[in-house]
Amino acid sequence: MNPIEHAKNRITMKENGVLNTYASDYPGTYGIDDSWSLQEFVKKFRIKIVKYDKLEMEFDLIGIHAAIVNAFRRILLSEVPSMAIEKVFIYSNTSLLQDEVLAHRLGLIPLKADARLFEYRREDDEEGTEQDTLEFELKLKCSWNPKAKDTAGAPVDEKKINSKVYTKHIKWLPIGSQKDIYTAEEVGPIHEDILIAKMVPGQELDLKLHAIKSIGRDHAKFSPVATAFYRLLPEITLTREVEGEQAEKLQKCFSPGVIGLEETKHGKNRAVVLDARYDTCSRNVYRYDDIKDAVRMDRVRDHFIFTIESVGAMTPDVLFIEAIKVLKQKCRSFLEELRHI
Repeated sequence: MNPIEHAKNRITMKENGVLNTYASDYPGTYGIDDSWSLQEFVKKFRIKIVKYDKLEMEFDLIGIHAAIVNAFRRILLSEVPSMAIEKVFIYSNTSLLQDEVLAHRLGLIPLKADARLFEYRREDDEEGTEQDTLEFELKLKCSWNPKAKDTAGAPVDEKKINSKVYTKHIKWLPIGSQKDIYTAEEVGPIHEDILIAKMVPGQELDLKLHAIKSIGRDHAKFSPVATAFYRLLPEITLTREVEGEQAEKLQKCFSPGVIGLEETKHGKNRAVVLDARYDTCSRNVYRYDDIKDAVRMDRVRDHFIFTIESVGAMTPDVLFIEAIKVLKQKCRSFLEELRHI
């Protein structure tokens, strides 16, 4: 790769700085014609799924601009809608938790309900309807357990009934015809063992909860992801052969699995690059004068490793598709505004 192409396609990590961080924002930045072309974009753009399960997905976005990738990240965090508890009606709360703290904890409980099946609730609507609201009840009282052993060594929790309030104690109250459409398992809390509060005998909770549809831009509890982030693909190149003790030293400078050792004909260990993907960009190699010239560390400018961690209501792949839909709608709105200028 010639120096101009390298500067265009790679970001280089040096001992005391980072080179080629500026972007090609207009054709001819590097003295070559790199104007954007739809045909070239379609030819180069790829999505490669590396890891996937119901809660987490890691995939590569190849041949795309950083601004678009960052737009997906921001939309996932703040503009893909989800359901969360918004209104807490407290009829009785004699626990040690203040009403405001209790309501805040309840709002952060992730729900299974699919926000795509609900409408946004009107701001002036206090009651809600079956199309835009899910209603729950949390009614629990702590008391002494008459069957518990009255001995000094008996566990304290065994002497009490309902001393710990969990999300499994939240009961769904269907509104209208909701019971014909959903089940409690489809709209209730994702996890049953989230601790909400602790009580002692005589204390009780009597609450009604309203869950509505909204987005993370209004409150973090409506964000459908635990996190969404990306990083550039690392690229590590050995500029010369490194053998013996230097090879072992070089291997320790990187994350496990990045640099490997292979035996040469002379019985010495030689350093080789196994998988640069999970390099953490530590640059520890620059601490050693005898090997710091043996490696070049780059980042591929248009290859992004994207990770989505869902809270559980929707799978990561569905969340990414929903983010694409939001971005498409933003583009349509922008084009429509341009037509009216």
